[in-house]
Amino acid sequence: MEDAVVAVAGKVAVVTGGRRGLGAALVDELLARGARKVYATARSAYVDDRPGVVTAELEVRSAESVASLAEVAADAEIVFNNAGVLLPAALLTGDLDSATETFDVNVFGPLRVARAFAPVLAASGGGALVHMHSVLSWLAGSGAYGASKAAAWSVTNSLRVELAAQHTQVVGVHSGFIDTDMVSALDRPKASPAQIAARIVDGVEAGHTEVLADDVTVGVKAALSGPVEHLTIPAA
Repeated sequence: MEDAVVAVAGKVAVVTGGRRGLGAALVDELLARGARKVYATARSAYVDDRPGVVTAELEVRSAESVASLAEVAADAEIVFNNAGVLLPAALLTGDLDSATETFDVNVFGPLRVARAFAPVLAASGGGALVHMHSVLSWLAGSGAYGASKAAAWSVTNSLRVELAAQHTQVVGVHSGFIDTDMVSALDRPKASPAQIAARIVDGVEAGHTEVLADDVTVGVKAALSGPVEHLTIPAA
């Protein structure tokens, strides 16, 4: 699908988790590039007074909530699956309910959104579906979060095949740590949300199927052909 290019100017986009962090930066970037309308979601109602923004409540764990969003945003042409959760805990000793919630939000949530919006995107001529993953998709040591992002990466790759017939550009995004509330307690180098958002939209507009949003991610992706035991999170 490298030849399927979706320009942002004049388009209608959906950004899940658009209230803060990377999601908010994506909303800003889309508007700056001339998007006609951006639906920005959060788990609870909020206000954004900018004329090009329509806010909406969304719980990605609920098929009914996702279906309602797809009805409201029936004019969507680009969908950014950005909503996610980080509940740090060891796989062996952590709360299993937290691991289950992590997968429900980070894996099945984007899949619910993709299933609901596939007909919407088909009606627009194909459009684009963008999924946020993580460099931790490829690195051991982050418990259920990394495992969920690895699963999400596989889901995205399969959706790319399934959506090819309707000419939907499916983009998987990987990045290292981003300076958001989700990882504010981690003492590691972090990229700015605005910088990552710009690189994501650059990739969409260039027709890419995968965006490696920073140098750390480029290095880790290159190491995937090496010994698997080397694919662990480096010590801080």
